[in-house]
Amino acid sequence: MSKSSPRRSFGRKSSGTITVIEAKVHRSSARNARLAFILTAVIVGLLSAVVAASYIHPILAVFVGALIGVPLGGLAWLLVRVWPVLRLLWWWTPEIGITTLLGVCWVQLVNHTSTPITLLVVAVVVGVPAAVPVSRRFLVAWTWCLVVRHRLRVCFAQFIIANQSGSLPLILWAKPTPVGERVWVYLRPGLSQADLEGRLDRIAVACHASTALVERASDRNAAYLRFDIKRREVLTAQVGSPLVDVIDDTVPATERIPATVPTALDLPDIDAPTVTLPTQGKPAAKKPPATTANGSKPAVTSSAVEDDVSDWI
Repeated sequence: MSKSSPRRSFGRKSSGTITVIEAKVHRSSARNARLAFILTAVIVGLLSAVVAASYIHPILAVFVGALIGVPLGGLAWLLVRVWPVLRLLWWWTPEIGITTLLGVCWVQLVNHTSTPITLLVVAVVVGVPAAVPVSRRFLVAWTWCLVVRHRLRVCFAQFIIANQSGSLPLILWAKPTPVGERVWVYLRPGLSQADLEGRLDRIAVACHASTALVERASDRNAAYLRFDIKRREVLTAQVGSPLVDVIDDTVPATERIPATVPTALDLPDIDAPTVTLPTQGKPAAKKPPATTANGSKPAVTSSAVEDDVSDWI
């Protein structure tokens, strides 16, 4: 039987124990919890004492501030102290929720139905989604989303350098895409997008994908990133065409292709437009109007010879 100290059973590796929270994260959360307790207790206590001093004696106001500040400081200490555990529960929230829901449904089904009906309902609930292609693809896509969230967490913990406190990025949500999955991640201080771009090949290997891309999900916040995990290429995939049903299979393939391929439009029913070119020689001079608007005769125009433009046409 292995011997281990009670102090080292949580957060440190020792024989016979399982490390749930890393030692660095454990020490960092303890330090942050103490700071949160002190700051919350002092700030809330002072503000409460100042407000209470307007109604009661200042000495009594100090005690009132302490009675309000110390419990709120303890609450802040508790939240910061258990944050690593809350983050771990957040990583497994979908699995915990689905397992709880399935367990409740199973208990209710067993308590209200007989054994043959229970087995029949289970067979229908499991078999129909697995047999229908649409529902099967839907379930497989969302299952990969759950897997990718954990694979990204493994990448951050194994080969992506975190900050000095050992805080890993917060993996927010994932959804399926036509080519794979898309995951939103919020980085903690100590990481940037440039640090991740050099490790995308490793991330693709860890996620069992073809390629991985990362880009900013917000123009105002550089810590909010979006991962695109690609497993297939939709542009090179084969798709069905309705033109296949139009082709007559009884006609040989050699007769489907015309003997001569037209190279231009053949429009015999339309007459070609005729273009009239100007005649050679001098153009006819325009006749001046007989009278002007006020009834007087117009002035005699010059009879200068105009340029012959027929050579330019």
